[in-house]
Amino acid sequence: MPEPLLQAVAISKAFSGVRALRDVSFDLFAGEVHAIVGENGAGKSTLIKIMTGAVAPDSGTLVVGGRSVPRMDPALSRSLGIAAIYQQPSLFPHLTVAENLAFALEGVARWRRVNWSARRKRAAELLDRVGAALHPDRLVETLSMPEQQLLEIAKAVGGAARVLIMDEPTASLSEREVDRLFRLVERLRSDGLGLIYISHRLEEVQAIAGRVTVLRDGESVATRSRDGLSRSDLIQLMTGRELSDIFPKKAVTPGDVALELRDVSCRAAGIRNVSIALRRGEILGLAGLVGSGRTELAGTMYGLTPADAGEVLLDGRRVDITSPARAIALGIDYVPEDRRRHGVVLEMAIPANVTLASLHLVSRAGFIDRDAEHATASRYVDALRVKAASLDDPVESLSGGNQQKVALARALAANPTVLILDEPTQGVDVGSKSEIHALMQSLVERGLAILMISSELPEILGMSDRIAVMRGGTIAGVLSRAEATQQSLLALALGHA
Repeated sequence: MPEPLLQAVAISKAFSGVRALRDVSFDLFAGEVHAIVGENGAGKSTLIKIMTGAVAPDSGTLVVGGRSVPRMDPALSRSLGIAAIYQQPSLFPHLTVAENLAFALEGVARWRRVNWSARRKRAAELLDRVGAALHPDRLVETLSMPEQQLLEIAKAVGGAARVLIMDEPTASLSEREVDRLFRLVERLRSDGLGLIYISHRLEEVQAIAGRVTVLRDGESVATRSRDGLSRSDLIQLMTGRELSDIFPKKAVTPGDVALELRDVSCRAAGIRNVSIALRRGEILGLAGLVGSGRTELAGTMYGLTPADAGEVLLDGRRVDITSPARAIALGIDYVPEDRRRHGVVLEMAIPANVTLASLHLVSRAGFIDRDAEHATASRYVDALRVKAASLDDPVESLSGGNQQKVALARALAANPTVLILDEPTQGVDVGSKSEIHALMQSLVERGLAILMISSELPEILGMSDRIAVMRGGTIAGVLSRAEATQQSLLALALGHA
């Protein structure tokens, strides 16, 4: 049996008396992709911080290359060949690609003339090794998220990394970009690197990892080979719940049509001749490939890019939705895909976020009633089970799942009759998914009409009463829950139906 590149042996850690990890053990071999999965709060982040030297364990041992490391710190971790790539890349946006690589990889000399041609040449070689078609002189602020991730991987390869930790690497990537990343991961694995892969997307874990370690409540409950490990098995290990609990859909008799689009088009958004009807008490799933126009249609329905042709009817009455303010006034609200940029204001406290779209309900004579604001926020925090140390905490201090719940609370506080949810569970753990899905079910039981956009076919199939499929900016077809399958949805999305 070969020696592991990295071992964590009986690691424990507590913060202010709260146990984050308890006797967690983990190992990684050369040429292996080893996934770590678990709900938010399971201890994944703490374990990674200990491996990279950002946090010291209270007890336990780290072993790197067969040698025990009594006290790990970030500099020592890097020198031992451990590199981490986080969901938000740690790059300098106003510097070039070559300068970012140089900053990470070149030694410090007090008096030295910079050899720019050598710096660019080395950058080009590293970028070529990871398959990144980037010019060394390009500013990082002009790079897309996948390009930034490739640059981070180039930094790790240039630093002679032997252990590469990837934390939610596909959260902001399209399906095609995920495929490219997976091919690179396979190339790095074949070169002998050991990769630790952390993701909430269990289908990715099953596709790419050789072994999977499951953390729950700060303990390692299992390490299993990918072979024979089903998605249902993973969910059961992570949460103690069955797969059916993640999609708690019940049949609800739909009511009257709440919102109807008749031949709606928007040239600016690339939307053309869309006709759909959304009934009270139903979840209408909106599926389609990346670029099919799903998010653009949501923006048109919400007034971000108003329709320039066709009719929109609300409760049978024609309306003009010219702005988000107009949509909210009509009872239509929207929780966008990118919650950190558009769904919440990270620096603001929870109450200010919750009441952002309903200030008229918590203000008098132009002044916000702070007691009313707190009461409203408290009601939704309790109802949605938002986990926060204090109601006055900034939203940026919350986990991804709890940030998503605050974005939902902001929409619900405006008392909508139609709710548009764009990727409502993207980047959240299985437990939070279950809670958000249960909330959606309770909302339609109360008579709300929900349009749910999702790239996850299991979510679309598991939570929708009907499913509309988009392709090329229009509706390719609408299927009932009974007739929808992954194959039929993909056939419509690809134009093969």
